[in-house]
Amino acid sequence: IYADPAKRLELYFRPKDPYCHPVCANRFPTSTMLLKVKRKTKKKKQHLDGETQIQPEVQFEMEILGTVTTVYKFQGMSDFQYLAMHSGPDGKQTSMYDKVLMLKPEKEEFFNRELPLYIPPPIFSRLDTPVDYFYRPDIQHREGYNNPQVSGENLIGLSRARRPHNAIFVNFDDEEIPTKPLDAAIQTWKKVCTNPVDKKVEEELRKLFEVRPVWSRNAVKANISVHPDKLKLLLLYLAYYMLTGPWRSLWVRFGYDPRKHPEAKIYQVLDFRIRCGMKYGYAPNDMPVKAKRSTYNYSLPITVKKPVSHTVSVHDLKQGLGTSGAAGTKKPACSRYKLKESIYIFREGALPPYRQMFYQLCDLNVESLQKIIHRNDGTESECTERDGWCLPKTSDDLRDSMSLMIKQIIRSTRPALFSNTTSSEDGKEQLPYESGEDEDDEEEEEEEFKPSDGSENEMETEILDYV
Repeated sequence: IYADPAKRLELYFRPKDPYCHPVCANRFPTSTMLLKVKRKTKKKKQHLDGETQIQPEVQFEMEILGTVTTVYKFQGMSDFQYLAMHSGPDGKQTSMYDKVLMLKPEKEEFFNRELPLYIPPPIFSRLDTPVDYFYRPDIQHREGYNNPQVSGENLIGLSRARRPHNAIFVNFDDEEIPTKPLDAAIQTWKKVCTNPVDKKVEEELRKLFEVRPVWSRNAVKANISVHPDKLKLLLLYLAYYMLTGPWRSLWVRFGYDPRKHPEAKIYQVLDFRIRCGMKYGYAPNDMPVKAKRSTYNYSLPITVKKPVSHTVSVHDLKQGLGTSGAAGTKKPACSRYKLKESIYIFREGALPPYRQMFYQLCDLNVESLQKIIHRNDGTESECTERDGWCLPKTSDDLRDSMSLMIKQIIRSTRPALFSNTTSSEDGKEQLPYESGEDEDDEEEEEEEFKPSDGSENEMETEILDYV
């Protein structure tokens, strides 16, 4: 906690109780001294009127050990404490800790026991300091005003409203696809496209969409150099975004409908995750590809302050944010924001930069994988939401082959991990299908690949930029 200035110090009243909710202390700078105080007591005998009395003599010794620069003060209120208890019919409270806590490996009988219903709170209060709530008076409407009918548009939902980024989103089951951008998207791009370099980038992206009508954002960022904030505005000026289906999380050129063109199957997306676990021969910590996120570094709502991202204004974009170099920048302007090809292309013998990657099928540069993709060339009959124009289970076959390639790479770099790995009779590794990944592990100090700064390859990350 001390190493991270943004975190608060937690105090648990019952440290061994996993259901105990802590109180938090805020961090404050201070300039105080740490004193070591000794209290010495000497007993002296005094003779008064023939009686002996013992009078203690107290002395204090003080020593300055050092200075204190940081203190933690518990200034908040304590939240409710929820105990694992059950109230019987007679009002008697019975502890349930020995029934709900698994302190050691248990047999099946432990999980099949009949227990009273115990549901702990899903969340506690996010605030521990009182705030003033200023109640607003009822709104006085004019005569004849009627409240609108209750609908999904005026109900408070769990997710926030869409940001006005003027992007067009298309679902797989939508009948029509857009042929041109929104007027607001055109105006926004024209407003920020004020220098020759921006116009050159626009032409480069137009050529990319002419050669290939479907692109992922990372693939675009690996082919042209443009500031990410300008790329947001440029993409929605030239393409629409697919939310669902085999082309989800991809940008499609206006007027092009991949559901009507069987040759568009090579642009479909493949959600690939590196499989890890002892059944594959290596643990997550042994994998040379580090986790992008880790639960060890996850910040709960107890943080005091979070870093605020810099908001880029239209004025900043007009000043050539993506064109002119900043002071001390090492990369030239032509490639400052360009990502490496490995961020969107899969090659045999090379590890992906992240444990989860979104590849387009045409970017799987391995002959055996392309044979799997093109098994039904010329016989495509139907485009489905799960498999697109490919045969059923094509994604599963691709993941199995790619996982085997990655396992062979890890075997060659760290042969000690596979000393006890068993193989099948034909010498090929048997890998059960599983796409899940464990990201709850500490990051490896040894890292064989470092992607470019600012690279993102997660579907939800891109969607949240526009939704």
